[in-house]
Amino acid sequence: MTGAAAPHPGPDRGKPAVIVVSSLVARGSVGGRGAVFALQRLGFPVWFVPTVTLPWHPGHGRATRLVAPDEAFAALVDDLAGSPKLGEVGAVLTGYFGAPGQVEAAARLIAAVRAARPAALHLCDPVIGDVRPDGSGGLYVPEATAAAIRDRLVPGADILTPNRFEAGWLAGLPTGSTAETIAAARALGRPTVLVTSAPAMMARAFANLLVTAKGAVQAEHPLVEGAPNGTGDLLAALFLARILDGAGPEKALERAAATVFDMVARSVRAGADELLLAAEQDVLAHSMATVSVRTLAEPGRPRGDGPRRAPKPGTL
Repeated sequence: MTGAAAPHPGPDRGKPAVIVVSSLVARGSVGGRGAVFALQRLGFPVWFVPTVTLPWHPGHGRATRLVAPDEAFAALVDDLAGSPKLGEVGAVLTGYFGAPGQVEAAARLIAAVRAARPAALHLCDPVIGDVRPDGSGGLYVPEATAAAIRDRLVPGADILTPNRFEAGWLAGLPTGSTAETIAAARALGRPTVLVTSAPAMMARAFANLLVTAKGAVQAEHPLVEGAPNGTGDLLAALFLARILDGAGPEKALERAAATVFDMVARSVRAGADELLLAAEQDVLAHSMATVSVRTLAEPGRPRGDGPRRAPKPGTL
């Protein structure tokens, strides 16, 4: 990974701008809606490029999709790529795409950002599929869109944040076990890969697996039943924010995972069907939750050192 972007002087007071290219819902906190809110709450100016507009997450019922024609989307993105303000941008976060043609336009935008600011980061959250209720995995975007993300965005990304199914699909490898998931993450060939919904080592737990050149680290917390959608979008934004603020990948994982855990637990306790980002926004900056973090053993690497931090009873 190229490291956090250098601070940009000006009205952002040292925080670089982040371009978010993802979905927009009218109601809810999934996709770009959640990522933008979290980044802005943490002080980052955001340029938001919606790829598709929906009334709500499709999981809540039938949802009309508005997707701009490829030519119109490309024209808007190319305007941004030619902006004299592009030097403000320290990172691009790409998520859900409404059509394969949008991916090529996003790739051009990322190239322009890096030309204006070589230290800028690209976090690719490849939102292409997940595990179905029956336990099988499947794409929920057209295969052409998933393939475009795999071929045009994944190879140059500084950070990847796939879920376990997405990591396996992109790598063409199984992810049924922790060892297989690590192998799939490494096969993607990127400096930092954060796999969400990884195989957990504790009973009734949720795990996020970080794979870097230094090794593999897993953060786990108790499973929260009935979690609203959007946790992956939120985790990607928070992880990127902590990296841009100067944290190393492991610390960024610990803080981001704990914050998402805290937000999910509070939202479920309130009976909400969406993450309560606005009502519980202080959690984004000052969560007191903790997660269990351990270094994992890999063949040819030093043995894992076991858990180093466990959740404190009563934290949530």
